[in-house]
Amino acid sequence: MAEQEEQQITVPDAPVPGPSQTGRAVALARLLHHECTRLLQLYKERETFLSDHAPDGQRIVSLSPDSEEPSVEQQVQLLHAALRQCLGLLHCVTVKEEEEWGELEGDYETMRKNVRVRLEHLLYSTKDLGETEDTTLEVTPDHKCNEETDSAGGGFGLKMWTYRVLQELVHWANHAAQTLHVLHKEREGTEEI
Repeated sequence: MAEQEEQQITVPDAPVPGPSQTGRAVALARLLHHECTRLLQLYKERETFLSDHAPDGQRIVSLSPDSEEPSVEQQVQLLHAALRQCLGLLHCVTVKEEEEWGELEGDYETMRKNVRVRLEHLLYSTKDLGETEDTTLEVTPDHKCNEETDSAGGGFGLKMWTYRVLQELVHWANHAAQTLHVLHKEREGTEEI
């Protein structure tokens, strides 16, 4: 019996299967969605007036596919473009808030930094998943920070615009989790992640 135990110990360890590239991307998108939702919640707690002034529901980031029914790979490429715009918007929020109120501290600022880093990681993941021989994807923020934040202007306008940007982040992080899950099912043939 001791020999059997010894043989089992000396057998080389088989590689333990880990999450696939698509599985990791889905998990990352889900985590980003959770963190974006928390960031929006922290913002609402800080800016209590928002309960009285909900901005309109129009999307800031919108993409129109070239074809009516884009393939899953094309959906990932569109998603990547939307996430680049979201990263650009988040960069603009940071710049404009610091210009208006100086360097912020606390849970909101910490979570905003976490969201930015997580969004950058998700951009690299979707770049790897969506690039083809014919398509090269960028990971730099896709936004110039040159539009007016809101027609009302001033601090109130900035706060409303920031709220809308945070809503966009929640929307697109959720969309990323859904789109990447479809890609995962298609490539891996399983729902499990």
